[in-house]
Amino acid sequence: MMEGSGSSTKDADPDNLAQKLPNLIELYLHSNNIVIIPEAIGNLVRLQSLDLSNNALQLLCPEIGRLRSLRHLRLSNNQLKCLPPDIGDLHELETLDVSMNQLISLPDRLHRCLSLQNLTADHNLLSHIPRQLCWLHRLNQLSMAANRLTFLPLDLGRSRELQFVFVDNNGDLKGLPSYLYNKVIGCSGCAVSSRVSQGERGEAAGEALSEALVGLPAEVKVVGSETDNVVPLEELAMRTLHRIYHHHPTELNLLPPITLPKSLLDLLQFPLGHCHRCSQAMFTIIYPKLFPLRDTALAGVHRRTTVSFVAYCCSSHCLRTFDLQG
Repeated sequence: MMEGSGSSTKDADPDNLAQKLPNLIELYLHSNNIVIIPEAIGNLVRLQSLDLSNNALQLLCPEIGRLRSLRHLRLSNNQLKCLPPDIGDLHELETLDVSMNQLISLPDRLHRCLSLQNLTADHNLLSHIPRQLCWLHRLNQLSMAANRLTFLPLDLGRSRELQFVFVDNNGDLKGLPSYLYNKVIGCSGCAVSSRVSQGERGEAAGEALSEALVGLPAEVKVVGSETDNVVPLEELAMRTLHRIYHHHPTELNLLPPITLPKSLLDLLQFPLGHCHRCSQAMFTIIYPKLFPLRDTALAGVHRRTTVSFVAYCCSSHCLRTFDLQG
């Protein structure tokens, strides 16, 4: 372990550290006005905890991805505008704190951090959360407060492990996926409605629900409705390919070569969402349904708040038969 402060830590050379302390497990370099982390940081291959918070970092070198034993990475209160995709190589990472930076996006490859349990990205400039993060099946707490979120991934909360979601102070966030219905949620300061009468609820659950009411991912090309029973051919084809890929992967060898645009290949691997009624994967079309508002208990110290939930179904039939209480 190395606890540092002042110029002695600021001028520390990771190359020398790797030579002198090859078994270094914890390295604390917080509050040192550090601007650059040298590439040699990647030589500390046994490192499990790295604290670089409260510095002046503007970039994080890709070599950070070589720290394959890293379990805790703290980067809060810096000047980072992006994270290197190589962070996805940290397969043992359990805690990632990038709050109080200037991030406008999170790397898609973050979903490869399969051990991640706690992700904190409060006080940044994030407009969306990559849907790939829904595949982090060990993620227990996600905090994205004080950003610019307009919607959340349709599958967010589908994993049983995710229990705490904090999206407070995202002024344009108007609804939450119904998979979060029984989770601990913080959403004070968001645009979710807090006063909806009983009569308005029934109407809102039907034709009043639209993209104008609830923010939807830009990838959704068609928003289904109660009267629309025709699923686009593109959607049917994607569902069929996905079913073959996930349930009968050996059959792909019997098919002629399939050439798809990268965007569709990405969708095949990470669907836009799964139907809240039957778990059917969805790719280009959803049928949204607004549910009555309910009180959601926050994490003890906050006041209770009232939020609206939205179910996303794959067909009008699922939409009609879906019951959030069931």
